Amino acid sequence: MNTVRLTTAQALVRFLAAQYSERDGHEQRLIPGVWGIFGHGNVAGVGQALLQAAVAEEADLPYYLARNEQGMVHAATAFAKMRDRLAAYACTASTGPGSTNMLTGAALATTNRLPVLLLPSDMFATRTPDPVLQQLEDTRGGDVTVNDAFRPVSKFFDRVTRPEQLIPAALAAMRVLTDPVETGAVTLALPQDVQAEAFDWPESFFRRRVWHVGRPAPEPAAVERAARLLREAKQPLIVAGGGVVYSGAHTQLRAFAEATGIPVADTHAGKGAVAWDHPCAVGGIGSTGAYAANELAREADVVLGIGTRYSDFTTASHTVFGNPDVTFVNLNVARLDAVKHSAEPVVADARLGIEALAGALTGWQVDPEYRARTRELIARTRQIEDECFAPDRNTGDLPAQTQILGALNEALGDRDVVINAAGSMPGDLQQLWRARDPKAYHVEYAYSCMGYEVAAGVGAKMADPTREVVVLVGDGSYLMMAQEIVTMVSEGLKVVIVLVQNHGFASIGSLSQDLGSQRFGTKYRYRSADSGLLDGEVLPVDLAANAASLGAHVLHAAGVEEFRTAMEKAKAAGRTTVVHVETDLYGPNPPGHGWWDVPVSQTSALESTRSAYETYAAHKATQRHYL
Repeated sequence: MNTVRLTTAQALVRFLAAQYSERDGHEQRLIPGVWGIFGHGNVAGVGQALLQAAVAEEADLPYYLARNEQGMVHAATAFAKMRDRLAAYACTASTGPGSTNMLTGAALATTNRLPVLLLPSDMFATRTPDPVLQQLEDTRGGDVTVNDAFRPVSKFFDRVTRPEQLIPAALAAMRVLTDPVETGAVTLALPQDVQAEAFDWPESFFRRRVWHVGRPAPEPAAVERAARLLREAKQPLIVAGGGVVYSGAHTQLRAFAEATGIPVADTHAGKGAVAWDHPCAVGGIGSTGAYAANELAREADVVLGIGTRYSDFTTASHTVFGNPDVTFVNLNVARLDAVKHSAEPVVADARLGIEALAGALTGWQVDPEYRARTRELIARTRQIEDECFAPDRNTGDLPAQTQILGALNEALGDRDVVINAAGSMPGDLQQLWRARDPKAYHVEYAYSCMGYEVAAGVGAKMADPTREVVVLVGDGSYLMMAQEIVTMVSEGLKVVIVLVQNHGFASIGSLSQDLGSQRFGTKYRYRSADSGLLDGEVLPVDLAANAASLGAHVLHAAGVEEFRTAMEKAKAAGRTTVVHVETDLYGPNPPGHGWWDVPVSQTSALESTRSAYETYAAHKATQRHYL
């Protein structure tokens, strides 16, 4: 057996550079590069290996410098989302806080079922210099480190305490990264001494490997059972989730909807799978869903869920599907999701499953009356949307957020990507955004992580430089993590950042008010000498100046018309540009068509809370399991 002497880190770099994924005959690099911030745990290990690979041309594995470890995981995750989970970056961090900073990113990736390879540095495997700087001393055992916190938020975790352990660990990591059912954050904890330790590696470990991502076919009997339920349906509804997009099944879904007449609602991850103006498209569903989608959901007798995990926002906390006899048919590559809500499961790839159902339902269509009902609801939904975008919607001196979203939607082309994650904007977008392309709507709402947006703009642009990428971020998320603007600038990435400032937490403020908590702690204000609360004057925060200091070109917009002009300039610019606009903290927001279960205090000295609990109890009465 031929061997080559390398350190563990050098071997890992060489191995990762030789990994490829394949689906439908198309091959691409599985691990196209490594994000990292170096410290004493990895600078002489993975850092040295990446330098050597580049200088000595031993391996093609580019290194990218991030400014925050959580941010680099978000960038890697956004890249994987844009690439339909067929490519994933690795992320290396130093010991202690450098590594634990990646935990939130790991949770986001796993919750969203998106692949990312995490390489947190660990303490000395030999334990000779214990305790070292940044080491957690756990009285329960000497093998516990802070990196054990990655276990519950990773789909695969291993600690490589000997060089030779890297071989099975690395192969297992690639298996999980390329499995549509199991994918998520994959963590290989690397003790800093092991990273630098030499070993004679079999050369075959570094051969070119292609990981084939298959399309599991549905069981014929399962297809027939599902088709039987759909044939008997009078008011069926499709819920399209992210699985439709990742499978590349949007063309098949559109054809299936056209042939059968079944209306298609979408989740955040599935928006754009069917263009917003398609006759069968009824918009977002659930807690912040559109009027048409939620009305049809309340009436549906059979719900066909395709590639959705049925989060509580999709089901409006188990209230939106109101028909007492509703039955579910779930097509999903993961059995975990296929059997939810006591469904008739079809465990398969979304594209193959839709094709099989289409064949089994050849010649079958919904009744003309149901098509007419769908058209009527869509027409009313369009009126609601137009009212939200209307020039006279704002009630104060500042424009409503919905007006800015309307202008932004008009400014973007079909292939342009809008990115968002948290606050009031995902709810507004779910109901109002008009996506015509399956990659045009990039809203992370499984983990709804504040701070995702700017970093995600980096990953999305790197995944597809041919698309205009627009980051839509509120001041709350911006203040949590804006530093990856520096990364955009250093990498020469052209990204447009729409920074919407309303001097507070609009989403939680509104929720707080609805739940009887009077917007407590949700505004960016001085502490008042009179009340002792944070309800004084507005803080003099200049986020536009901050963005400029990070290297971005900044445009100011006062009102909707100036915003339109600023967006034209930003799209024409050749570098990262921030468009800053202020909006009204108090809305108005789109009308609500769904509910979200957030418990209200059952007893309170506040009248506002007691009143909110009465409303909450009324909604709880409509909540149920689907059995």
